[in-house]
Amino acid sequence: MQQKTVTTDILEIAYREYGAPDGWSCIMGHGFPYDVNAYAETAPILAAAGARVLVPWLRGYGPTRFRFAGTLRSGEQAALGADLLAFMDALGIERAIVGGYDWGGRAACVVSALHPERVIGLVSGNSYNIQNIARSMEPASPPEEAALWYQYLFHNERGRRALERNRRGFARQLWTMWSPKWTFDDATFETSAASFDNSDFVDVVIHSYRHRYALVAGDPAYAGIEAKLAAQPPIRVPTIAIDGDSDGVNPGTAHHAGKFEGFFERRVFTDAGHNLPQERPAEWAQAVIDVRKAAAS
Repeated sequence: MQQKTVTTDILEIAYREYGAPDGWSCIMGHGFPYDVNAYAETAPILAAAGARVLVPWLRGYGPTRFRFAGTLRSGEQAALGADLLAFMDALGIERAIVGGYDWGGRAACVVSALHPERVIGLVSGNSYNIQNIARSMEPASPPEEAALWYQYLFHNERGRRALERNRRGFARQLWTMWSPKWTFDDATFETSAASFDNSDFVDVVIHSYRHRYALVAGDPAYAGIEAKLAAQPPIRVPTIAIDGDSDGVNPGTAHHAGKFEGFFERRVFTDAGHNLPQERPAEWAQAVIDVRKAAAS
């Protein structure tokens, strides 16, 4: 494993690379509030299967940095998708298996939907991860609403201050609630928690959870992408979607199947929560290998 950095128009993106440089390209994205260590066990399995595995820190996390002080610290879905595409361009990667969960899965879904020619196959935690912002004020069931307490807190300045003052406390609370059967230790948590010390972390997170409810404007640079995502485009690349049966924030996505055209398979990881690749590294790696086989056939 090597840690590297690549430059895009907006970011200096730090990433980990596993496997041979001439292996088949595989890009995996982490979520909030996690980091690249979610793939610390998955990536070597894929590298052993011949992959060149690239795991970038998202904007606002770890060593990834904005290049310019004046750039809006946006966490909107279009920005995450644009970052993934720019990452591929900067590394000269024409096509890749892409995947992830939470924010990283959203970026992979955005690129898969809007740029299918760049994607060999998709592995998506919680299936169709593109937000329907126009319907963001439609209420869900009481249990689902209760699970989103952190998002609603982030909508006001009390939430911003709480996250700024206690990033680790918030993240650990969410890890525990979202993956109730995952017995991670202090060292595992602290290894990832260092990524939340990024000076842009709070701004990016707060913008993300306000933008998805249309409470703040997005970055005008991504307005065209957001307009395309507002149409809720289908995903046509070969896809394996994964849910954990003990996910404390997402009750399951079987109803998303209609958003996928072509090869589609949904898997449910037993006793797994939200942080799927870190909780079930071998099973996640197998899904990546299987979707590559499906794409080839």
